Amino acid sequence: MRNLPDSRPERPLPVDLTPPTACRVPPIDPFEAADPGTSAFRVERYPFYLLNRLVGRYNGIIEARLRTIDLDIPSWRVLMILGEASPRGTRAIADAAVINLSTMTRIVQRMVGAGLVTAASSPEDARITLVDLTPVGQARLAEARRVTAPIFGHLVQGFAADEFEQLIAMLGRMHANLAPLS
Repeated sequence: MRNLPDSRPERPLPVDLTPPTACRVPPIDPFEAADPGTSAFRVERYPFYLLNRLVGRYNGIIEARLRTIDLDIPSWRVLMILGEASPRGTRAIADAAVINLSTMTRIVQRMVGAGLVTAASSPEDARITLVDLTPVGQARLAEARRVTAPIFGHLVQGFAADEFEQLIAMLGRMHANLAPLS
């Protein structure tokens, strides 16, 4: 007579899948992992690495789109800043664009040559050069907005309005936190 396997299901033995204490990995402290001064530092947790990576990708995409309308990123920044309020002083534009003043002066001179902006001494203070959009500059700004707006749409895809507001607020807080050090 053959031995047939028992058809009753076998009761599983209780198994403790918790690793022994020596093998447990403690949870990562997010501040420690982001702090370059600790041995727990992980570059993928470092906010400035992530911001630079994001800006690098964004600028690469934007640059390609702007090239189609014969515009570069520095000129686009100037147009966008002047699109908010124009005229503005060269220093104010440089500060808003996060570009040093001597570089901004060269950018503005190039844009004057291209007919995008005018530059003239301020009537109140001759030391200040006021930069203003020309009609050609206004038209180029409209084109730039048209070609870059879809990129912004992709960038914020899936974010709720309150999440976006939180992001803006947190970035502002980080910027303010650095003010005493600069």
